[in-house]
Amino acid sequence: MHTNKKVLIIIALMLILLAAATIINVAINFRDYSYNNALEKSKMTAEVVRDGLTAHMVNGIMDKRDFFLSNISNYDDVKKLWIVRSPKVDTQYGPGLPQEEPRDPMDARVLKSGIMEKQISEDADTASLRVSIPYIASSMDSPNCLSCHHVNEGDVLGVISMEFDISHTRNVGMFTVLRIFGLNVIFIIIALFLTNYYIKPYMELFQNLQEGIKKAHLGDFTHRFTTNIKGEGKEVADDMNDLFEKMQDAFGNIKEQLRTFVARSNISDSDPLHEASSIINELSDIYKFKKTIELDKDKYSIYKRIYHLLEQKFELKHFALYEVNHTRKERNLLFITQGKSFCSHEADIDALECRAYRTSTDIISTDFPELCTSCTCNGEVEYACLPFAINNDYTLVLSISSKTKEELGDISDKITSIKNYLEAAKPVIESKILMDVLRESSLRDGLTGLYNRRFLEEHIEQEQTQIQRDKTYYDILMIDIDFFKLVNDTYGHDVGDTVIKALSEILKESIREADLAIRYGGEEFLILLRHTSPEATQRIASAIHEGFRAKKFIIGSETLEKTLSIGIAKLPQDADSIWKVIKYADIALYEAKNTGRNKIVYFESKMFDGY
Repeated sequence: MHTNKKVLIIIALMLILLAAATIINVAINFRDYSYNNALEKSKMTAEVVRDGLTAHMVNGIMDKRDFFLSNISNYDDVKKLWIVRSPKVDTQYGPGLPQEEPRDPMDARVLKSGIMEKQISEDADTASLRVSIPYIASSMDSPNCLSCHHVNEGDVLGVISMEFDISHTRNVGMFTVLRIFGLNVIFIIIALFLTNYYIKPYMELFQNLQEGIKKAHLGDFTHRFTTNIKGEGKEVADDMNDLFEKMQDAFGNIKEQLRTFVARSNISDSDPLHEASSIINELSDIYKFKKTIELDKDKYSIYKRIYHLLEQKFELKHFALYEVNHTRKERNLLFITQGKSFCSHEADIDALECRAYRTSTDIISTDFPELCTSCTCNGEVEYACLPFAINNDYTLVLSISSKTKEELGDISDKITSIKNYLEAAKPVIESKILMDVLRESSLRDGLTGLYNRRFLEEHIEQEQTQIQRDKTYYDILMIDIDFFKLVNDTYGHDVGDTVIKALSEILKESIREADLAIRYGGEEFLILLRHTSPEATQRIASAIHEGFRAKKFIIGSETLEKTLSIGIAKLPQDADSIWKVIKYADIALYEAKNTGRNKIVYFESKMFDGY
C-alpha cells in the first residue's frame, strides 16, 4: 500500500473517530437533557398540585379536587397524573377517592420511605419518564402542615405520581444528531480531499526518496529525484541529487579500486557498502599479517606462520605445504597436518610429476575424474592443489584434501582469500630468500664456491652444543698446496686461481653430502668429515691427494703438476673441542710440510715438541 493511501486512511479513521465521539457525546447530552427537563417539570407540577390542594383545603372544597387534578393532567407532555393519600391522612379525614390508592409498588415504596423515585421506559418508538414525589409534612412550610394535619414533623402526607412523554424531545435530539453526522461526513470528505491535494506531492517525493535509497543500497547512485513541490521540498530534492552525484563519483568505482589491493577477492554481497567494509577488513587483516612476517627471522618462520594461518583462520583440516626448487626440480615438504600426503613419492623427487606445479594452475579433483595421476587417494578423498610462484627459483604448492565434495566446495570458496595472504607474503618471502642468498654468498668463497672461514666460525659455534649433546665425532683434514707461491710468482695469479679451482672440484667430488669442504685461506682448505670410520677417512684423504697429484695443468707449451700436504686430526680422540682439533690438524699439516711435503700425516701428541 502506498504511503499516500496509508496517510489518508489514518486521517480518515481519526476524523471518523472524532466525529463518532462528537455524535455520541451530543446524543448522550440530548438524552440527559430530555430526562432532566421532564424531571424538572415533574417537580414544578408537584409544587403546583401541592399548592392547589392546600388552597382547596383552606377553602373547604377538597371534595372538588378531582376536577383540579384532571385539569393538571392535561398539561403538555403529562401523560398521566395521580395522587396517593397516606394512611395518616385517611385516619384524620376519612378515606379518599378510589383513584388515590397506591397503583404500583413504586407508590407504596415512596409512600413508605419518603424518597423520590424515577423510572425511564423507552423503546424504538416512544420514551417516557415515570416520577413519584412524596409530600413531607413540615412546620417550616407556609402554610404550616402541622397546623392542619395531626402528624409528626417529616411524616409522609402523600405521593404525587406522574408519567411524562419525552418522545418528541428524543426525536428532536436524534434529528439533530443526524444533521451533525451529515455535517461531519461532509467535513471528512473535504478534509481528505484537501489533505490528499497538499500531502500527495510530499508522499510522492518520499516514495521517490525511498526508491533512490533502495538503489543506493545496491550501489546504484544514478537515481535522480523529481518533485512538483516548491520551496523546501524542491530544496530537499536538489540536495539529494547533489549528494547522489557526489556519491556516484566518490563511490562508483570504490569496490573495483579495493579489489586492486585484494586480488581475486571472493567477498560478494548485495550491499556494496557492506562488501567494501568486508574487503577493507580483509585488507586490514592481510596488512597485519604482512607486518608480522616482515619481522620473522627467515622464510621457514614465514612458512610456519602460513601453516598456522591455514589451520586456524581458514580452518583447513588436512593439508600439506611444499616448497619446489626450480633448479633442482625437487619438492620439499614443509608442513603437513596429519597422516601422510596423498601425493606419490615420485612427485617429491621430480616436481614435474606434480600437475599443479607443472601446469601452474589450480588442480581441483571435482573438475575431472582422476585429474592428477600423482594422487594416490584412489578416489577416497577429494583434493585441491594450489601452486603459488614466489620468484624464478621457488614455488609453493598447497595440497588440501577433504572427505566430501561439499566440504571441498567450502574450501574452494576460501581459495581466493588464501591466495590474497600468499600474495601479501610473496615479497616478504622473496626478501628473505634474497637475504639467505646474500648471507650464503657472504659465507662462500667467490672463486671456488666452497664455504669460507666466516661460515666455519658460525657453523662451529652452532655445532659445538650438538657435539656435546649428541657425542658427534669428526675427522678433520687440513690441506695445503705444496709450493703454491711459486705458481703465482711464475705463471701469475690466473693460473694460481685455476689450480685452486681444480682442487676445490676434487674436494667436492671426494666428500659426502653430510661433509663440509671449506677454503680456509689462500691455498689452504679444510675438510670436516662427520661420523666417518678411520678407513673412510683414509680413503677420502688418499682420493684427494692422488686425484690432485694426477691433475695436469697445460700452460702454453708447459705442463704443470702439483702435490698436496694433508694433516688429519680427530674429534674427540685428539681433543674435545673442534677448534683444538682444527689446530691439531694444522700441526699435522705443518709436520707433513717439514718432513718432505706431498704426504698425509695424522696428528700425534709428540708433534707438539717441534711446533
